[in-house]
Amino acid sequence: VGCDRSKNLVDICGEKHFQAFVCDALSVPIRSGSCDACISIAVIHHFSTAERRLATIQELARLLRPGGTALIYVWAMEQEYKNQKSKYLKEKNGSKNKDKEMNTGTAQRPLSDPGPDNSTQDSAWSDQLLKDLNDESSGAKPVADFRLPVHTNRTSFHSQDLLVPWHLKGGTKKKEESVDKMLVPGGSKELEELSPVFHRYYHVFCEGELEAVCRSLDCVRVQKSYYDQGNWCVILEKL
Repeated sequence: VGCDRSKNLVDICGEKHFQAFVCDALSVPIRSGSCDACISIAVIHHFSTAERRLATIQELARLLRPGGTALIYVWAMEQEYKNQKSKYLKEKNGSKNKDKEMNTGTAQRPLSDPGPDNSTQDSAWSDQLLKDLNDESSGAKPVADFRLPVHTNRTSFHSQDLLVPWHLKGGTKKKEESVDKMLVPGGSKELEELSPVFHRYYHVFCEGELEAVCRSLDCVRVQKSYYDQGNWCVILEKL
């Protein structure tokens, strides 16, 4: 049985005759102690506070029967580990071919490079918000710069908390959806559609961080902790 926050993804599972439902990882509507095993892949790194990340692992443990196991994968800060580059970094040179493959469907793909237009737009929005907050403070101490860095895809991470650009490609645009347009270089009157760009929040984990969070729980024990292609992974057992 699978679950996801995205209704669209769950609908795809339904079309393929898989059992799946929409829910929040912080509150899974499954009876406590009823699962032999649970898998959480690339989920917990999207929670923006340490408290929420811990609560998500607690919820995962609640679902397990005594002796049941859970496998957790999160994105690693260390994309180069033991002198080996992760698959994520290695794919930088071949990203053009991979992009072509992914553009044939309706999936989202990470941008190989956010580009000056996207970063400028994001920066301008943040600058205006910061200005508005400072204006509201009426001469009080300026508000601290809270902006998160926008990651350049297929590069090493320079911050644990960041935004990763995702470019929506393929699929059929609904009538009510608006798509940005720009003039094609060279003065042509033709318009080229720009796919929308979204920024997803990530907290990438440092070595030992995920394991330490898991060990803080009394109801589970860490069976194994390891690194796998740019991810930190833990296997837990319910006590």
